[in-house]
Amino acid sequence: MASDEIKTRCLETFGSWIGSLSGDIEALMEVVKDDSLDRGAREASTGGINYLFKSLDLIPDGIDDIGYLDDAFTIRVSAKLVKQSGFGGLGDETKKRLESLASDTELIGGLLGDELYQRFESYVTDLRLGAARGRMVSEILDDASTMKELEAEVAQFCKDYEPLKFSKDEKNLIKLTAFFDAKLPRESRVP
Repeated sequence: MASDEIKTRCLETFGSWIGSLSGDIEALMEVVKDDSLDRGAREASTGGINYLFKSLDLIPDGIDDIGYLDDAFTIRVSAKLVKQSGFGGLGDETKKRLESLASDTELIGGLLGDELYQRFESYVTDLRLGAARGRMVSEILDDASTMKELEAEVAQFCKDYEPLKFSKDEKNLIKLTAFFDAKLPRESRVP
């Protein structure tokens, strides 16, 4: 169970994460497009972005208050995975934003607790192996036309995105962790 301090920080912070989602996605998209970067960094960012377009994500987007928090969390864990692979020649503003997103995973871990956070991080790591809208991460990175499709969809998402309001009600944190606990795989990954 998260401490009162962590809960307060989450309630004060999560609304801004929902509000900044489109800009955060655009920063990750810079990683996807930069073929000079480490393949692992590009896979992590592509998997995180592709998650936005999954038909069945951890929390349905239309759920009041928390519908986009799973997306915001996924973007942050993806940024952490990118950071672990290296930022290479990305511009300073993009690096700074990705650093900030990666550091936010500490708050996510504080809310979810060690076991649930590890399940979530494993889930996000495995997104590099998945598909959304028929696009595998490897196809996006290896096929220019598939990359262009993703770029167009990301641009449209960012243009149309209207953040849901996040009310600072502790029940939202309970709902959020309940969704994660119910939907994240419990078994450990086999290497």
